[in-house]
Amino acid sequence: MKLTILMDNNTYIDQYYLGEPAFSVYIEDGAEKILFDTGYSDSFLRNAEQMRIDMNALTYIVLSHGHNDHSRGLTFLWDKYDLKNVKLVAHPGVFVPKRYMGVDVGAPFSKQDCIDRGLQVIDGSKPVKITERLTFLGEIPRVTSFESREPIGECTDTGQADFVMDDSALAYEGKEGVFIVTGCSHSGICNIVLQALRMSGHKTVSGIIGGFHLLKKNQQLTETIRFLEHYTKGMLYPCHCVSFAAKHEMMNTLPLTEVGVGLKLDVE
Repeated sequence: MKLTILMDNNTYIDQYYLGEPAFSVYIEDGAEKILFDTGYSDSFLRNAEQMRIDMNALTYIVLSHGHNDHSRGLTFLWDKYDLKNVKLVAHPGVFVPKRYMGVDVGAPFSKQDCIDRGLQVIDGSKPVKITERLTFLGEIPRVTSFESREPIGECTDTGQADFVMDDSALAYEGKEGVFIVTGCSHSGICNIVLQALRMSGHKTVSGIIGGFHLLKKNQQLTETIRFLEHYTKGMLYPCHCVSFAAKHEMMNTLPLTEVGVGLKLDVE
């Protein structure tokens, strides 16, 4: 499996790509060309063009959850490219309108909008096999006692608290264990790890890339570090929604690598 970071909050020195507080990854696994999250604007597309990645070749789009910093870019993608042969994997909650602190933060489209654009929408509430070794994890059971269960705003259609139950991730079954690609980990990065291990049958994680949603030095961070130290044996690539303070704390115990737009990884 090959991964390329198309969008992240961070950019590297002397690599002149665009960055924004958002996330998008281009993945190649065999014949499948997969876009995991689409950023907030058209910047991920401009980066992809500069990297000579052809979006006409896409076979899958996977949305980790419905927040607009991971989904809004889809509207720019379908305005520029024909997506009629592309499968869209998304939890139904992705399409639920969301608001946080009075601001609309949900995906700016409905399921029907996606169908009207020719996308083949696949229900991601349960695990979905993308390739022989790559699986979308579906709705993540929230079993850890230390990961946050606080809502993030509300669902505007019902007014009910939004616990972002649509949040999920990808798991790749590699030679050294399972490698996880996550968007924001609102469901808890440790809960995601446990789901990936359950689905794959592996006992260890060979690496994780994406947003871990760790912003403060608190008990959750302490317990998460302890958990990851036990279950992971490879490199970690926290980015997007991980604060500098959290990364600093993690680096005391865990192997971390800086992530930025243009990062490329080969996972065997």
